[in-house]
Amino acid sequence: MTAETLLLYALACVTIALIPGPTMLLALSNGMAGGMRRAAWGIAGACLGSAAVITVVALGLGSLLAASHWLFDALRAAGVLYLAWLGLKMWRAPTTDLRAALAQAPQDEAQRGVALLRSLAVALSNPKAVFFFAAFLPQFVDARQPQAPQYALLGGVFIAIDLLVMLAYARAGTQAVRWMSQRSLRWLNRGCGAGMWLLAGALALGRRPGA
Repeated sequence: MTAETLLLYALACVTIALIPGPTMLLALSNGMAGGMRRAAWGIAGACLGSAAVITVVALGLGSLLAASHWLFDALRAAGVLYLAWLGLKMWRAPTTDLRAALAQAPQDEAQRGVALLRSLAVALSNPKAVFFFAAFLPQFVDARQPQAPQYALLGGVFIAIDLLVMLAYARAGTQAVRWMSQRSLRWLNRGCGAGMWLLAGALALGRRPGA
């Protein structure tokens, strides 16, 4: 893989990562609800999910999902329901006093685990992510060379860029809690919830590639 190819890939990853998606909205929400500590656990879950999806694609299992109507529909239904449920949780979430939340951080281990599992579940329950990586990553893979190291490199670059963008979203959430009014924060929570519902709707209405 040439340096030019890797640079082009990295620029494409930055563009993709900057588009708000469910894991980005979760990073923003976690930053608002529990500060960077909780957000970091959610980001870790999202990165684990992305790594799992990229591994599935590298093993060629993306083609199985493309060929199986029932498997795609089952995974999509799970993703839609989960995003809709998260949207409801965000819409109804109370505004948070971040300073008080940080003071109680040692007692918040359960919430950190919840943040990790939520982001992991979002990353794993979206069949569109499998198709995206299945279509995107091979464009930068040299079929004449061993493919496993190339997929590992491409996956690592994507996850690193995605991680940095999620950290920025989480930091924005912590700053919003510090400087915005309680009413504004309530509407920001609801905006995140509405964003989750829009993403759930897009996933529900989307067609299986090749269908």
